[in-house]
Amino acid sequence: MRTFQIPKSSRNKQFFSLIFSIFIGILLVYPVPCLADRLPSQVPENQVFSIDTLIDATGTVTEESELNWILDDQNLEFMIENAPNLDGTSWNAVWLIDFIFDYGGTMDMFEFLSIIRAYDGVEIVTVGPDDPYYDWGIPILSLKVPETLYETIITQDMPGLTFGEMLEKFEEGYHVAYAYNRLLEYDRGHIHDGKINPTEEIAILNWMDSIRTNGGKLSLNKNIDFDSTNKSRGLSNLESEKVMTFASVEGAHLLGSETWNLDVAGNWERTRNSIRCVFASTSSEYLPAFCNVVKAKSDLLNMNSGQVSTKGDSRMVAATADVPAALNYQIAVTPDAESGSGFADGTVKTLFAGSIMEARGKNDAPSATNSWKDTASVSGGVKSFQKSFGYESGFSV
Repeated sequence: MRTFQIPKSSRNKQFFSLIFSIFIGILLVYPVPCLADRLPSQVPENQVFSIDTLIDATGTVTEESELNWILDDQNLEFMIENAPNLDGTSWNAVWLIDFIFDYGGTMDMFEFLSIIRAYDGVEIVTVGPDDPYYDWGIPILSLKVPETLYETIITQDMPGLTFGEMLEKFEEGYHVAYAYNRLLEYDRGHIHDGKINPTEEIAILNWMDSIRTNGGKLSLNKNIDFDSTNKSRGLSNLESEKVMTFASVEGAHLLGSETWNLDVAGNWERTRNSIRCVFASTSSEYLPAFCNVVKAKSDLLNMNSGQVSTKGDSRMVAATADVPAALNYQIAVTPDAESGSGFADGTVKTLFAGSIMEARGKNDAPSATNSWKDTASVSGGVKSFQKSFGYESGFSV
């Protein structure tokens, strides 16, 4: 969707809410509705893959998996920024009647407006009948056209004039009344190292899992599923699950590590362009800027025996802002039933952490920050060790 728009001068409404609850032991995070993460949407070409691993071996084993994924998205918008007039006002517009005349049209401006409004997805706002310029000019205050109509000829009364060409002329400030306009144009979204543009969001997911032994007996069942398409609530882009049992032979050890990092950041976005549900209510015209990073990590050190199971998943791609970002991770360590000792033997460590920054409205400074961390470590004879982490952040969770 491309937008030609003269923004209203009074758009200061603000809405912000962030409540975070962390429970330690089995760590659960329950966010409530807030203006938070907005996820980028899928790219035109997507990928789906799965990897299944089954190992039953005595001896040296090395097994490693890694995924690094970056996705950038932006709602392409063309906005006209008002410039002050000599009399101190900030109203300006494009005169529709001059535009029709210069393109050889013979219809009147009211007929032209009715033709434009008849196209699905086209939104056009003009001054009202009470405005003194309504009868002889009809200044356009805003115009939105879906990308699917860019090549469409508007009317045979002006042969060859497409919606795309009309937008281009409006972007040039065609027949602007009273003052000049400044066009702000943004790309559809590409990966870059600069400051995030308005309406842009970027998500980064890093995942790594590794297991190494210098001997001993290892049984491993591991599954990885990846899908880069838009996901709704309860679904994930990346899922990983493994169950393994290890028994030392002649002093052999097992080392293991798994790390999940989810980094989602975005600049402000108009609420009406981001929420699908028509019943969603908000007192803010804008979804504010944010920068949120969460991490889940587990380490296995010098394991001599035991059974370990882990499960993790993450969501970082969605079609609309009412689907929250998500990261979940679980780990459980129990004795190897065949060892007879009743204990797992080794060292287990976990780390769950997050850094949250949220703004209000169209501000580019944080209005709220929240950093948190949970660590656990157990070493020696382990009868039971379980940790669970859950994270969601979004407009509605």
